[in-house]
Amino acid sequence: MDFWDLNATESRRRFLRNSGFGIGVIALAQLLAEEGRGTEVAPVADPMAPKKPHFSPKAKNVIFLFMAGAPSQLDLFEPKPALTKYHNQPIPDSMKSALVDTFKQNARLMASPREFKRYGQSGMPFSDLLPHTGSCADDICMMYSLRTDITNHHPAQLILNCGTSMFGRPSMGSWVTYGLGSESRNLPGFVVLTSTSGLGIEGGASNWASGFLPSNYRGVTFRSTGDPVLYLSNPHGLSGEAQRLRLDAISDLNQHHLQSTGDIEIAARTASYELAFRMQTSVPELGDFSKESASTLEMYGIHNEVTRPFGTNCLLARRMIERGVRFVQLYHSSWDDHADLNKKITKNCSMIDQPTAALLRDLKQRGLLDTTLVVWGGEFGRTPMYEVRLASPEPGKEGRDHHALAFAMWAAGGGIKGGLLFGKTDDIGFQAIENQMHVHDLQATILHCLGLDHTRLTYRHQGRDFRLTDVAGNVVHEVLT
Repeated sequence: MDFWDLNATESRRRFLRNSGFGIGVIALAQLLAEEGRGTEVAPVADPMAPKKPHFSPKAKNVIFLFMAGAPSQLDLFEPKPALTKYHNQPIPDSMKSALVDTFKQNARLMASPREFKRYGQSGMPFSDLLPHTGSCADDICMMYSLRTDITNHHPAQLILNCGTSMFGRPSMGSWVTYGLGSESRNLPGFVVLTSTSGLGIEGGASNWASGFLPSNYRGVTFRSTGDPVLYLSNPHGLSGEAQRLRLDAISDLNQHHLQSTGDIEIAARTASYELAFRMQTSVPELGDFSKESASTLEMYGIHNEVTRPFGTNCLLARRMIERGVRFVQLYHSSWDDHADLNKKITKNCSMIDQPTAALLRDLKQRGLLDTTLVVWGGEFGRTPMYEVRLASPEPGKEGRDHHALAFAMWAAGGGIKGGLLFGKTDDIGFQAIENQMHVHDLQATILHCLGLDHTRLTYRHQGRDFRLTDVAGNVVHEVLT
């Protein structure tokens, strides 16, 4: 027999596969017989059914407002008088050792052109670009001392969302729905919504992938314009009854295949078909804002061309939370402002500021903020120095480079202390010097708010127990109520 005979090779594969299945069935029958249960395979449980947390949670749901591209904390949240004092001067020699990038070592300090105002009883500072968000200061915990491991967009986004820069790991929303399931039967447990100021999301769909978890837990992308989910409607001439019969037939075939192989992805596929069938009714209702009050639509900026994309997503997020969706992630891109920072960051803030504040107020007045954790931030921060790798910009068109050593994020609701300023950076915002908080600590804290112990939320894959926080992370109890 020719070694490269494909038909022969396939025959060998088929023989080994079928033999393996036969041995497996014999072993399974023996185990079941010993328990007196027969050989029938029980129906597969709904993988998205609600599950008990490890302990009593403060939050039931998460809305993560992810600002892809990394917004400048120094132009939004952290006024630094020292930067104004030493504007355009070289960085101190004592800081150069922390910079592997030699380009940054040659950079000069850059003061922010923005005006800052203090809000609320805490006196939390916000840039003049975020007056609406600033008005919610007493509900917000501002965390100034975040740090991460890398300053390239895609791997840094993976670290924040998936706990590692490597591809193929589950995202935070996937881990949460794996651990808790979803209270929504007619919508996915993990939904992703996107908006843009002209540039896309560097990491793309890898940020909301399910990795080695069953595909049920992958983030489902909805659109903010047109049909929220493409191809959801039945083809012309196919009735709902015919679709139901078709799905039942497919489900029966999948069930037989599942019993013979034990492949969990078959169960995941069946569940996704059933969910899609139910979504044909639930999704159009979700996107119908006709029953929302005029004041609500105005608050979110739905009728304003600038605020409509992000405002629509924020309103959809609130409506999803009301319907039991566990994890909603809104991506707005891109904040990667290496040049022309002042113009670009102004544009992005004009799009997201009003809707962000509207979401917080709306959740609060409906009694949902106490059980909904809202998180805002990007994958890393920006340097207190000019970007120097690009051609020298004209005055007023400068930008900032990537920065992993210190950046700011904020959280509200769901067991988080409002009006709290947590952490501290040095005089120019170069390094965190008080209450340093790695992104793994943030992940552990988010899971804790949901009643999940990050060290116990594990999944065995290829002989090892994996978790969102990898082998690190500590809950930051100081920011919790």
